[in-house]
Amino acid sequence: MNHKVDFCVVGGGMAGLCAAVAAARHGAKTILMQDRPVLGGNASSEIRMWICGAHGANMRETGLLEEIELENLRRNPGPNYSIWDSVLYEKARFQENLTLLLNCACIAAEMDGSQIFCITGRQLTTEITHVIEAKLFADCSGDSVLAHLAGAEYRVGREAREEFGESIQPESADRKTMGMSCLLQLRETPEKNIFTPPDWAYTYETDDDLPLASHHVGSNFWWIELGGDMDSIADTEKCKDELLCIAFGVWDHMKNRGSPEDAEHGADNWALDWVGFLPGKRESRRCLGAHILTQNDIEAGGRFDDVVAYGGWSMDDHFPAGFHYREGHPTIYHPAPSPYGIPYRCLYSRNIKNLLFAGRNISVTHAALSSTRVMATCAMLGQAVGTASAIAARDGLLPSDVCVYELQQALMDDDCYLPWHTRKLPALSQKAKLASTAKNINNLRNGIDRPVGDHDNGVYFSHGEHAIYTFEQPEKITMLRFVFDSDLNRKIKNMPCIYPLRETRWHTPDSLLRDFRIDISEDGEQFTELLRVTGNYQRLVRIPVQARAKAIRFVPLRAWGSGEMHVFGWDVE
Repeated sequence: MNHKVDFCVVGGGMAGLCAAVAAARHGAKTILMQDRPVLGGNASSEIRMWICGAHGANMRETGLLEEIELENLRRNPGPNYSIWDSVLYEKARFQENLTLLLNCACIAAEMDGSQIFCITGRQLTTEITHVIEAKLFADCSGDSVLAHLAGAEYRVGREAREEFGESIQPESADRKTMGMSCLLQLRETPEKNIFTPPDWAYTYETDDDLPLASHHVGSNFWWIELGGDMDSIADTEKCKDELLCIAFGVWDHMKNRGSPEDAEHGADNWALDWVGFLPGKRESRRCLGAHILTQNDIEAGGRFDDVVAYGGWSMDDHFPAGFHYREGHPTIYHPAPSPYGIPYRCLYSRNIKNLLFAGRNISVTHAALSSTRVMATCAMLGQAVGTASAIAARDGLLPSDVCVYELQQALMDDDCYLPWHTRKLPALSQKAKLASTAKNINNLRNGIDRPVGDHDNGVYFSHGEHAIYTFEQPEKITMLRFVFDSDLNRKIKNMPCIYPLRETRWHTPDSLLRDFRIDISEDGEQFTELLRVTGNYQRLVRIPVQARAKAIRFVPLRAWGSGEMHVFGWDVE
């Protein structure tokens, strides 16, 4: 089957999903090719790593990722991994301009000089071969499957310390990486239960046999990790087989072994609910772009002119030996500022002109990857790549020729926070007069849609308070844009790692505005209701309208919790 599109994304993890949806929403005809039956990559039901990102107050990543997570909080109070999979699935499957190819592996690339002309994918379920011709391609596969097929330059392993002056790198370069993990999930039961291990499970009699003496039922078992001192692609199946022997052995130890002097595992009333048979990878091929982000770039804060995303996870550098490392904790958390900027130049190939990448395979050193690899950061990188590709496809440009300022403004308009940057307001919002009985009302149009440092950048409305835009003469209004408070400091993850009997239910954040009303006035004095929204559960809300008014009034009515109603932005255009 032949397809001709503007943009093709290979890899349906969080980066690939956000890249494909962003491009489609900005008008590019897009295909998303994923070799698994579900989306989400390491966050999917097949691997079940929770989504992590930048540390610190108000540093939660927003944009498409926040939209997805808020949808999950509304739909998935359980929370249940099948429902989470369905939330990811529907974002791609029902998005206009986007064709989703699941169970379809990229197996070949045809070149036209230094550009990819088309790629071939084989769909396991249908036995259909898909040939996709596109203007632009993005490799979001993690393992850089497409980049490798296309002849893109890439690196594997750790750089020598002296190459970039990175203090956390080894003295000599090698091909060692961070490993892969098969996770466990546990479920608490009302009474004591037993576990009988398979014969092939390893036996760990005492805590000294395990790398982390602090193993307990609240862990997600990330340290069941191998492969960093092997080939993290070619040896995946070998690692998986070994990881399963370890995983079942760890649970056997927690249930059946160890003396009271060794540990109190507290596992009597816990059952093994799920084991991952698909390893979650941390590192393999890293593509080379116009810039290679380094440890020093991160530590300096990444204040690049072409910042299109940010990170803020520590440089969490796992030892290659993983589970077999016995000289201490299996990872070192080297400090990193939060936020630090990631430049657009790390997201497109230096030698394949129409290839971009997002996720754990971007242009970074091993040291920098230890921070940029976490999925919330990868999702933001994906949204940046998808938005850039839509701009490039629209204007007939190569990725390197995209106007960075336009890209940055488009991302911020889609509620992607870019440190040290301010969103430009629509002309109609800028020229209007803004009034309210609430305090700090001009924060609604300061172009910063979250708290930053000591500045809240929002407006708290009490019941009965409102905001009004007025114009010198009646204006045509076609769009309303709002940013509400979704509690960027909430502790809840996208999904849990354990299921206790008395688990916390997932729910829409109490701070989020639930109900509001919009009124308009043709003469600036008498108002009539234009629309009313009830049951809102999203942070970024855009509402197309067809109205002509000399004044427009925004009336917050109710948040999901009690108290004041917190709003970061309101634009009219």
